[in-house]
Amino acid sequence: MPITLYMASDHGGLALKEELKGALEGKAEISDLGTHTEDSVDYPDFAHALCERVLTTDGAMGLLICGTGIGMSLAANRHRGIRAALCTDPYMSRMAREHNDANVLCLGGRVVGSALALEIAEAFLAGEYEGGRHARRVAKIEPA
Repeated sequence: MPITLYMASDHGGLALKEELKGALEGKAEISDLGTHTEDSVDYPDFAHALCERVLTTDGAMGLLICGTGIGMSLAANRHRGIRAALCTDPYMSRMAREHNDANVLCLGGRVVGSALALEIAEAFLAGEYEGGRHARRVAKIEPA
């Protein structure tokens, strides 16, 4: 069963989102939640919409892109059950999945090039949460 991957960006991440969407086809079932134009938009609107989808779809993951990735990661991590990781290399991305059970990847469209962004996204999609000694730490991220 392919991974469901929700993607969203603001205007600063649109170009990278479009490149990654094409490159990741076949590696995940992709659902693009916008934006679809270069008109200025508010990144929290797209982060919140994506997080709602990730939280209500079993096994889904998210990919959020803005200019730096910072705004998207801040907005996404406001949602209980979302563990959004801003990653700038494939190692960080793999560790976010394996050790932190991250379910949303954040990227900066003005920070990483498309080839590197694809490597980061592929590492995120391929990673699997290890659990074990990490489960105690992940459980402490959100209070009971």
